[in-house]
Amino acid sequence: MLTETLQRVADARGGVLGVEPRLVIEPDGSWTPVTELLREPYATLLGLIDETAARWNAPRHVGAALFWKTYGYWHTMPMALGWALDGRVPIMRPADTYFKVSDAGVTIAATRVSWSEGAAAIREALAESQAPLVRAVGAIAKVGERTLWGSTAEALAHPLTSIVPGDYMRLLKEIGPPVDGLIEPAGDGYFRRTCCLWITLPDVEPCGSCCVLRPPPRRPAA
Repeated sequence: MLTETLQRVADARGGVLGVEPRLVIEPDGSWTPVTELLREPYATLLGLIDETAARWNAPRHVGAALFWKTYGYWHTMPMALGWALDGRVPIMRPADTYFKVSDAGVTIAATRVSWSEGAAAIREALAESQAPLVRAVGAIAKVGERTLWGSTAEALAHPLTSIVPGDYMRLLKEIGPPVDGLIEPAGDGYFRRTCCLWITLPDVEPCGSCCVLRPPPRRPAA
């Protein structure tokens, strides 16, 4: 069910999708093991961050936040969709996961995928696969980890408002820290409680979910 949904999304986007719809690949020379991103002195990770920063004429910490917004989204989206569709969550272990630069920013896939169930499986996957990268990105680019986790939180909410309907607030709560509390529902959509730093670029409009657009809290009546 999930792979069919991903294929429909890819078709609607003209084939531009940051995760292989089938999830599983036999990597050729165009793919890089995700473990390379954590190999000190982080040359591969810094290269991706600096490429992103150069693309938007942004300082490194902004490039890092925007890189993570892309990478984190595509890594997280299949898990959110699987949870919403039938509860089955695809798990890509770090040792099995690959990426390549693509028209979607990056595209992610794995040599094998295991299937688990429920929000607890997503929590464990974030701890295993994303937390080490968040720490590395935060350290080398001097960007706050809460900012980065805000993008992962949005990657759980966005697919469940735009692709498959799902109770993303329940999902975030069941996952717990570090993503719970970073998204605030608003009508048919939501606002972030952290900024992805896109708004810091010159001559850009804020994202529709940007925290700067959140209405101020109502004061209680006197």
